[in-house]
Amino acid sequence: MKLFDLFKLRNARMTAIMALALTLVLSGCGDDEDPIISDTELKKPQEYNYELALEWNTLLLNLERFTPGYRPPVSGRALGYVGLAAYEAIQPGMSDIYNSLEGEFDGLVIPKIDPGSAYHWPTVLTACYAKSFELFFPTAPSEHLFEVYRLRNELFLEYKNALDPEIFDRSSAYGRQVAQAVYNWSATDQLGHQAYLRNTDPTYQPPTGIGRWQPTYPDYQPGLLPYWGNVRTFVADASDATPAPLGYSEQPGSALYQEALQTRDLVNQIKQGQKQEDAWIAIFWSDDCPILTFTPAGRWIAVANQVIEREDASLALAVETYARVGMALCDAGIRAWGEKYRWNVERPIDYIRRVMNDPNWNTIMCPDGSGNYYTPNFPGYPSGHATFGAAAAEVLTDLYGASYDFVDRCHEDRTEFDGRPRSFDDFYEMAEENAYSRVPIGVHFKMDSDSGLNLGYRVGQKVNNLPWRN
Repeated sequence: MKLFDLFKLRNARMTAIMALALTLVLSGCGDDEDPIISDTELKKPQEYNYELALEWNTLLLNLERFTPGYRPPVSGRALGYVGLAAYEAIQPGMSDIYNSLEGEFDGLVIPKIDPGSAYHWPTVLTACYAKSFELFFPTAPSEHLFEVYRLRNELFLEYKNALDPEIFDRSSAYGRQVAQAVYNWSATDQLGHQAYLRNTDPTYQPPTGIGRWQPTYPDYQPGLLPYWGNVRTFVADASDATPAPLGYSEQPGSALYQEALQTRDLVNQIKQGQKQEDAWIAIFWSDDCPILTFTPAGRWIAVANQVIEREDASLALAVETYARVGMALCDAGIRAWGEKYRWNVERPIDYIRRVMNDPNWNTIMCPDGSGNYYTPNFPGYPSGHATFGAAAAEVLTDLYGASYDFVDRCHEDRTEFDGRPRSFDDFYEMAEENAYSRVPIGVHFKMDSDSGLNLGYRVGQKVNNLPWRN
């Protein structure tokens, strides 16, 4: 074994030992203290502020960013189930406002609270998030799993010293039970379950033919998640589809040729130092390069984080927001990927190189520092970026209003790319710019973005139509 591998193993073991030690210390803490919070002082979830949920979802973005195999649709699915678990965990404490969604999903069984007993909802939520992260991200790097345990133990120590031991134990147990129940239900979707371990299928052979997608320059990776359209959704179904793409043509006057020309010329102008606004838009929304940032699905949790903090939302509203956005992202990824592999439309790079006789043309996505750029390893139509963004924008608009001026600071202070904040009049404008950004970066035709927007809006509307509130 190499020395580097020994260090990694030692670090992983030390992380596990430290986490265990903290847990054991906790088991003996606080039992002899008089509780600070009595049964009668326990509050409802809507009486707490957003900070606890924000802290966990900020950590969640690191997990989906750094865990291998968490490509956008896989990430979106995890965000949906984690968000649902958190929502269901504290829903009994706010049943005067919010409904459980248990009855909306076949096979989902949520544990019930003891109606005669008291619960501390921050403890419930902390236990649920920590258990959910452990279940959905078991292969996360050890330092990030350690952060999950560190945050859980830090909060548990605070809560345990403030609560009657029975209330703490009951609350933490219930949070874990809900997380486990939602995870168990997620595991019954065999195609989606643990897909981070199998991003590609070695048996998949993309259909051949002119204008059909094939593994693409420069690395010619096999298709990402070719059967993802068959993963179980929350609310979307096969009726959430896209119209046929533009007909294939190599004629300069054809609609497809003109869209390829638009993509080619924008990229070329950006490379020549022109179109600086388009260059900024392209990079600002990219989130394509694994580990550099969160995924394109996670981007919208980062947007939700900012909205929740700006609005000084209650804990109830924050958890509802994460659940609705997460479920919309899950279904957006499933339907977009289902349509991608139904139509199997090639990326602009192949059309431009072949039809426009420009064999060295390339995108500006994910530069590696040596002159190489990349193209996603799956068909282009419709755009996944556009579908994710539209679904999330539809949910955020329903929750926070149609005229919501917003400054997106997701990438503020990044030095690897132009992450300067951008301003928007509403969430729809954000979704539309996000969709458009895929054209100047060189990886999509305009039709991909337009169809993705329409698909995502429909998915978001279906999520909004669930019976969230009384």
